[in-house]
Amino acid sequence: MFKRSLDLPAAGSLTFFLWGSRQTGKSTLLKSCYPDALWLDLLRSEQYRKYLAKPSLLREEVEDADASFVVIDEVQKLPELLDEVHWLHERRGVHFALCGSSARKVKRGKANLLGGRAARFELRGLVADELGAAWDLTRLLNRGYLPRHYLNVHPQRLLNAYVSDYLREEVAAEGLVRNLSAFADFMNAAAFSDTELVNMSNIARDCGVSSQTVKGYFDILVDTLIGRWLPAYRRQPKRRVIRSPKFYWSDVGVVNFLTRRGKLEPATPLFGKAFENWIHHELTAYLAYRETFVPLHYWRLASGIEVDFLTADLRLAVEAKATGRVHRAHLKGLRQLAVDQPGVRRRVVVSLEQRPRRTKDGVTILPATDFVQRLWADELY
Repeated sequence: MFKRSLDLPAAGSLTFFLWGSRQTGKSTLLKSCYPDALWLDLLRSEQYRKYLAKPSLLREEVEDADASFVVIDEVQKLPELLDEVHWLHERRGVHFALCGSSARKVKRGKANLLGGRAARFELRGLVADELGAAWDLTRLLNRGYLPRHYLNVHPQRLLNAYVSDYLREEVAAEGLVRNLSAFADFMNAAAFSDTELVNMSNIARDCGVSSQTVKGYFDILVDTLIGRWLPAYRRQPKRRVIRSPKFYWSDVGVVNFLTRRGKLEPATPLFGKAFENWIHHELTAYLAYRETFVPLHYWRLASGIEVDFLTADLRLAVEAKATGRVHRAHLKGLRQLAVDQPGVRRRVVVSLEQRPRRTKDGVTILPATDFVQRLWADELY
């Protein structure tokens, strides 16, 4: 088991939600952190049916067990329990870890989100800091960030099951869409938009649905934590900038499977796209796990010059280049950013070069290994 980089609160000190896409290891992490907690697993049909029929049983059982800390796994399956959680938290001082893979049903159903009394954490797929000596970039970009997939010698079988289970258990069972076949087609089409600006009209045409339906489908991917938008940085531009967001899938293995990429090898365009997805994954995980509360953006001029990633506070700008030799053309975006946003503190190119180096105008060029080591050692941000 990998030691995860997400630090959860001590048992009984805080009530919190722990979200994360399927199979990121949420339950495993909670069991390792809270072995003595009272545990409710709503994936178990008998427990689900019991609390569905009478949510107040939660109050009775917690009080009978004299429990001070309770874990509820897959809480999104039964949002009605959150009223009982709220009461126990307020009246009895009981703390909860509320775990789930989708906040959609909770949010859209206007369930009790505890009025700001619960903190929010999200567990991502594996990051380099967690893999340690087991970190292998090519393996990671081929298999993805989910623990089981990274460790398995036949990840394609697991990816096929993962996508099927997501459609059946996350989307169909929760009634998130009316037309499951159209949504499955959408997933295949949307996977090609990973790391890109999204053309809703083109995807809608490919899937035979409206652009508004496609927008709703993307909302489902975000709510179920399968993907996330990367907004454009738009503050005080000196020239016209692109304002549309990009979309990044949360696991590059799922993208590889849906787009049928086959085996990815360095020095190929598809390896480069997967490499950019991975940099996004490491940066967003780092910013979240360190609780910086600083959004990540991309920056792009209307002329096409861009920087892949920029923190909202301008402390770090990162360009992903899966090349063994970074040359002047690769530095154009970071150099132009310094002109438009002179307050940017550190500019970094992450590459496949063998040794770190620094240009005369202050751009740091780092091998991928050095980048993750410095990032997680808090030396870049």
